[in-house]
Amino acid sequence: MPAAGTRSASAGAAIPLSRGPALHPGAWWLWALALGTAATRTTNPLLLALLVAVSAYVVIARRPHAPWSRSYGAFVKLALAVLLVRLFFTTVFGSAIPGTHTVVTLPEVPLPDWAQGIRLGGRVTAEGLAFALYEAMKLATLLVCVGAANALANPSRLLKSLPGALYEMGVAVVVALTFAPNLIADVQRLRAARRLRGRPDHGVRGLLQVGLPVLEGALERSVALAAAMDARGYGRTARVPARVRRTTAVLTLGGLLGVCAGTYGLLTAAGGTYGVPVLLVGVAAALGGLWLGGRRTVRTRYRPDRWDARAWLVTASGVAVAALMFLAAARDPAALHPGVVPLVAPTLPLWPAAAVLVGLLPAFVTPAPHPVPVKEPS
Repeated sequence: MPAAGTRSASAGAAIPLSRGPALHPGAWWLWALALGTAATRTTNPLLLALLVAVSAYVVIARRPHAPWSRSYGAFVKLALAVLLVRLFFTTVFGSAIPGTHTVVTLPEVPLPDWAQGIRLGGRVTAEGLAFALYEAMKLATLLVCVGAANALANPSRLLKSLPGALYEMGVAVVVALTFAPNLIADVQRLRAARRLRGRPDHGVRGLLQVGLPVLEGALERSVALAAAMDARGYGRTARVPARVRRTTAVLTLGGLLGVCAGTYGLLTAAGGTYGVPVLLVGVAAALGGLWLGGRRTVRTRYRPDRWDARAWLVTASGVAVAALMFLAAARDPAALHPGVVPLVAPTLPLWPAAAVLVGLLPAFVTPAPHPVPVKEPS
């Protein structure tokens, strides 16, 4: 018999059990979105790099061994592409930021009168490049945080946790989020197979010969998914009175409008008095509409995920990072938004950096992923 605390693999190797049940997928998404919200409050490249490092460490420590968890590298590459594209456009088309430190002077192409305000070529300044880099890093960090959520949260388990009113929309979102990781896994598998056979896997020829099997696999998965959904009775709705449907529509639409108006009030100085009450009323109305709308969906949950203390800790760590970054942006905006005119080297503010490190908490309070079974040689 295997020793306590282990389970036997099919090949006979003993694998240690994880320290507990898997974390609720909604907690991972809330944590990642909170880190992304914190990234929107600063253009300091050191703080943004620290946010990326925090999310990367948690992903490396807690990413499960599943095909959909391999998409993190693709999001990192997409973030790097955003940086390069932004710097390229700033170099070619210039920047509105005035600068005195010339990096390079490109040949300038004269444009007609109707293209006034647009420059093609000319002087490229360090101030303009620094401003473009800071703004691009903000978007790149947000993409990396979304990639961390995709790599950590199981999309099928996330679908089970959605309220009934959002089930149809949740299926579409989960299928979309699952398609990209599976597509990346198929491309990696086919390229590895072609390399083992001594065939090219780079260039236009390799892309064309890999693309057709990937497209065929995506089509087969779509047909299998449609058959599985049809066999499970997807799309059935319960009969509810007409007044309940009308009340649901009014509460949902009114709640969303209230959330938009309250958020606008919070972001503007003139709406500070009504922003919080309108936002709270809108959230309450939207939740009421979602609860009533869930009565139309006939569905059951098998072993629903529990929102336990660890999920609260993970969510609280992300929310704490976002809240402290909001506070830091209000108290010391110069530290979170380093100037480029005149061009100065950015400094790392200590207590906002310490606040970002709070986001490392999920790496220590969540269970480790199940290790991959190692087959014994025959």
